[in-house]
Amino acid sequence: MSSYAWIGLGNMGGPMTANLVSAGHTVKGFDLNEQACAAAAQGGVQIAGSIAEAMEGVEAVFTMLPKGQHVRAVYEGEAGIWAHATDQMLLIDSSTVDIETSRYIHEGSAQRGLKFVDAPVSGGISGAAAGTLAFMLGGEAQLMERATGYIAPMSGRTIVAGAASMGIAAKICNNMMLFIDLMASAEGSQLAEKLGLDPKVFWEIASVSSGRSWAQQTWYPVPDVIDTAAANNNFEATFRTDLARKDVGLALDAGESTGVRLPAATLARDHFDELIAQGLGDRDCSLIVKNLLPDESVRGWDPEKAS
Repeated sequence: MSSYAWIGLGNMGGPMTANLVSAGHTVKGFDLNEQACAAAAQGGVQIAGSIAEAMEGVEAVFTMLPKGQHVRAVYEGEAGIWAHATDQMLLIDSSTVDIETSRYIHEGSAQRGLKFVDAPVSGGISGAAAGTLAFMLGGEAQLMERATGYIAPMSGRTIVAGAASMGIAAKICNNMMLFIDLMASAEGSQLAEKLGLDPKVFWEIASVSSGRSWAQQTWYPVPDVIDTAAANNNFEATFRTDLARKDVGLALDAGESTGVRLPAATLARDHFDELIAQGLGDRDCSLIVKNLLPDESVRGWDPEKAS
């Protein structure tokens, strides 16, 4: 059995660590949020009072944090990961960050003689809970087998994307495609309903036709069609709008730096910006269906219950 330090025990980190504990591993976790720590402790995580305490004697150090700035913050400084890591540890970041931050952590780790792998995930909160996440790995080839071993209890599939930062490059491109697919499900679902199609029947048709996608299968934005839809729960977040906006923004930044035009991703960004401007950044990203109807009267959405 292995020993892990885990920095970031939120919506993804909490269930991921629970799967590690269930597999018999030791996990020492750290998070600034007391509620997140309490929930992780119920899953068997040993809560540490600092990053340094979490890292004492461990083999692998995982970070799962909202943004690049948070990853940089926990790596840097006298209280950070770099200050307390040894060359025997494997450092793994599963956050979704910008390419520049990923390269910075790779380069900073190498300069200190430390081993680092970027390993972002796809599959959302449900995949984290089920232990079926897809991991995309970037880093030195000789580290991939070891990283895959540490990841195995949380993963349905682990794929080596390539060298340093290729994991996060794959994640950025994949999430961009996800949000574009989400726009298709949002528009298709609302048009079908206005045309008089039974929502469940149309979903079944799309499921065996060319309209099928992961977003359509998992986030379909109509209530009482699929169990995993946020529309069943007044669009309580399974993937927050502000985080979706962050991710699609990473893709747009990458497109600008590489000279690739991304008009569909731009539309997705605009949808999320519209919700955020209305104070709905903490609601599920599939609430973009609200932007499609003139009176915003979307089934499954009750703004009074959300306040």
